[in-house]
Amino acid sequence: MYHTLLNSPVSAETQMLLPTVETMVGVLYFGLFAISFDFISGYTGYLSFGHAVFYGTGAYTVILIANGKLPLLGPGTPFMLSLLVGGLIAVVLAILVGLVSFRLSGVYFAMITLGFAQVFYVFVRGWDYVATNPRDGPAVGPSHAEGFQIGAPGIDQLSLSIGVLTGDEVALLESTLSGTEVSYYMIGLVVLACYFAMQRVIHSPFGRVMIAIRENEERAVAIGYNTYLYKLGAFAISGFFAAVAGGLFAGFKRSASPENSFYFLVTGDALLASIIGGFGTLAGSLYGHLFDETVREFLSKAGQGGGLLPYLRALLGQETLDATLVGDTTIGGLIDLLLNGHASLYVGLVFVLFVLYVPDGLLGTLRERLGGTFAEALPAKLWGDSE
Repeated sequence: MYHTLLNSPVSAETQMLLPTVETMVGVLYFGLFAISFDFISGYTGYLSFGHAVFYGTGAYTVILIANGKLPLLGPGTPFMLSLLVGGLIAVVLAILVGLVSFRLSGVYFAMITLGFAQVFYVFVRGWDYVATNPRDGPAVGPSHAEGFQIGAPGIDQLSLSIGVLTGDEVALLESTLSGTEVSYYMIGLVVLACYFAMQRVIHSPFGRVMIAIRENEERAVAIGYNTYLYKLGAFAISGFFAAVAGGLFAGFKRSASPENSFYFLVTGDALLASIIGGFGTLAGSLYGHLFDETVREFLSKAGQGGGLLPYLRALLGQETLDATLVGDTTIGGLIDLLLNGHASLYVGLVFVLFVLYVPDGLLGTLRERLGGTFAEALPAKLWGDSE
């Protein structure tokens, strides 16, 4: 479908507006991380500013296993098992961090989790065991030259490799899916399974207690719930899925660094996605990150794929771009001044507008208009209209 649009008469507009497939792969695995952040923060009301610890743990675990640096697990360990191991390590870390952090609440909880994140960040930046230069982070070594496989471990017919250069190509009807496109679908399957698992927890009695903690924790305690244990359990679950997201990131990129995995601003991006998509909606976090990445790519510089700036340059032509407006200012110069390298500025403005005018986020606002979730409200409206 994407290639069809690129070869159509509106190919320039398509390239300008739609994110690339590689960008969409990033939306999926980071969207899962944002969903795990919303699982604990949106449904219990406890903002985990240190959530990047679990994302980085999953990423580093996958790479360390692939490089044969994790005891008992060699380079031949199936990728799906590596994801599971990374998730379980993150569960242990979440319990240890939560045992201390959940003795506090509100801004104090947020600050202590942020403190833990900085401790881990500084530690991995100086840990020589993970890489020759730990500041740059580890990369998958030559001992694991093939791509990481998603599917049934040990059954090649039911598994496909992911990665830009190492991903499998698949012939489908009259076209061929590239390694990046195969990665999109395979990572999407894992993300979808994780999303459904978290949704199941939210709609279970355990999830109802999480929501009760968010709405009124004192009342939840008064009716007999041990909210401390429930919060600890929710934190462990969210840490597990955050690590799976980090493992998918490392499996696709085949490298990680402290800055793009353990740094607290990674959690900041998840917070941004959750606010734009809607707190306490799970799926809204993925939509929020998709919106964020789409805006950033739309306002990307020349040479970074499609976007508004390259499109305007191609559309207007050099003669128009060189035309003078005022003084020495040309049309091309004005366009560069307004657009080139300012994507973060405009994303920040959009974020402020969302906080002020769409406080429930994209999905939260749509649910409010529909009077419930899509699964509940849309059939009712359709059947109501038909009757």
